[in-house]
Amino acid sequence: MGVAVFHLEDLSGAELILGGDEGRHAAVVRRIGPDERIRLTDGRGMWAEGPVVAATKSGVTVAVDERGSVAAAEPRVVVVQAVPKGERAELAVEMLTEVGADVIVPWNAERSQFRANPERVEKTLAKWRAWAFEASKQSRRTWFAEVAPIASTAEVADRLAHAALPVVLHEEATTPLASLQVPASGDIVLVIGPEGGIAPTELKTFDVDPVRLGDTVLRTSTAGVAAAAALLARSRWT
Repeated sequence: MGVAVFHLEDLSGAELILGGDEGRHAAVVRRIGPDERIRLTDGRGMWAEGPVVAATKSGVTVAVDERGSVAAAEPRVVVVQAVPKGERAELAVEMLTEVGADVIVPWNAERSQFRANPERVEKTLAKWRAWAFEASKQSRRTWFAEVAPIASTAEVADRLAHAALPVVLHEEATTPLASLQVPASGDIVLVIGPEGGIAPTELKTFDVDPVRLGDTVLRTSTAGVAAAAALLARSRWT
């Protein structure tokens, strides 16, 4: 089993103090003590690793003996996820983060039944970002998944227009996802509709020939991870 990963913005110095919520979580919840190795990352490609040399209820101190950086992966995977209901939102964000999505864009689709008042938007974004943050650590990522602001249909269309590979999943499409040519760089923008499907007006706005995953219809919370995995298997995972 690999070392536990925690987030720390400043990785400079031979000894690093992990305090705050992250430090308390490491020391109290995870019960990490002296001589255990942990990895610290800024979530943007830099990491530092070493044994814990001191631990208190407020955090841990790490003596760094290894450090490095990881380049951002190419192609970049941007998943536009129609906002699901309840626990399916958490499931979608966690699985997309674990599989390797770089950016998750919540989409207020016509059939999402999401009331975009300022208070609800703020709470929803806070939850999605917290889920992505925890899942990034759990899956030992050095580049943490980013959750973008909630997007309108017009903003999703703009992302698709500038994508190296625009992908819109639709259950009535005849072209299989597996037939697409995956680019070596740039953005793959993958659009996942809500439970009720992408509305005809939205498909027209996107102006992209939709594709299908297979012969079965997946829930909105699982379609994204299946499609992302299929595309990653032909690019970054080779």
